[in-house]
Amino acid sequence: MNAIIHSGQPGLEGLQYSTCPTPEAGLGQVVVELRAAGLNHRDLFIMSDRTPQDTPLIPGSDGAGIVVEVGKDVQHISIGQEVIIHPTLGWEHTADVPVVPDIVGGPSDGTLAQYITLPASNVLPKPEHLSWIEAGVLSLSALTAYRALFTRGGLKAGEHLLIPGIGGGVATYALLMALAAGAKVTVTSRSEVKRAEALRLGAHQALDSHADWNDTMNSGEPVDIILDSIGQVMFHKYESVIRPGGRIVMFGASSGDDLHLPIRSIFFPQISLIGTSMGSREEFVQMLDWVKKHKIHPVVDSTYPLQNTAQAFERMEKGEQFGNIAITMH
Repeated sequence: MNAIIHSGQPGLEGLQYSTCPTPEAGLGQVVVELRAAGLNHRDLFIMSDRTPQDTPLIPGSDGAGIVVEVGKDVQHISIGQEVIIHPTLGWEHTADVPVVPDIVGGPSDGTLAQYITLPASNVLPKPEHLSWIEAGVLSLSALTAYRALFTRGGLKAGEHLLIPGIGGGVATYALLMALAAGAKVTVTSRSEVKRAEALRLGAHQALDSHADWNDTMNSGEPVDIILDSIGQVMFHKYESVIRPGGRIVMFGASSGDDLHLPIRSIFFPQISLIGTSMGSREEFVQMLDWVKKHKIHPVVDSTYPLQNTAQAFERMEKGEQFGNIAITMH
């Protein structure tokens, strides 16, 4: 089969479009012929940390396709079924939080290939209202956004959500899901184009990341929840806009891991700092039900054929995209 393989050099230099053996289904597994896959910043982080001594890896965590082989002891899944991939491995129940979730595309081979072998529990019926490309880019980012907003953040109708750095997959899904939940949503971006696109999708306000948010936020209305994927570069701005008793839900650290903050700014106004990462199979099922109920469609920034995956990653690395970048296999 054709696949994108990472080996030899860290980063994008290690990507190769090559051939490798088509996988087979073992006990409790299925083989999916992929129709589309999606890129995530996680892929870039994994490739940047790999060394020439590491075993070659097929990256990619998002995907959708058709079941072409079913292993022994697999029930309720049949050949020819259209499925979407749940990317978290071994995390069935929401309460059983792993130290670090295992995810398709690192440590196991991922979705940037024509075929993939998965545990049967990691494939679910594809939402009928989604195209192959839309389903192919849904899984990881939408699951992360759903858990961050609802399981961890407890977002309710009428609350005010702030999403700094709109444009990536998780942030875009969070915008769509929060609007469907009846929340007020403010976003920020350095890019005027991305701010305009967020407003087109329904955001109530779109602020310049570097502006004084208090001056530009309508009526100075404080926010109930901040969905933070940036970390240290933006964190100092949160104190001035979050209401007492508010929640900061953290799922990323694109500006670095180190964070310095005045402790009193947390405990006096009783701010909750909440960590989250990925999600369980239970939450994946809930997320799919939410997407189907509200007829949510992923925002697809661009689509590339499998052999041009390196160019797609270059677009992501430059931060040019709004929404998800899709890869097609045929």
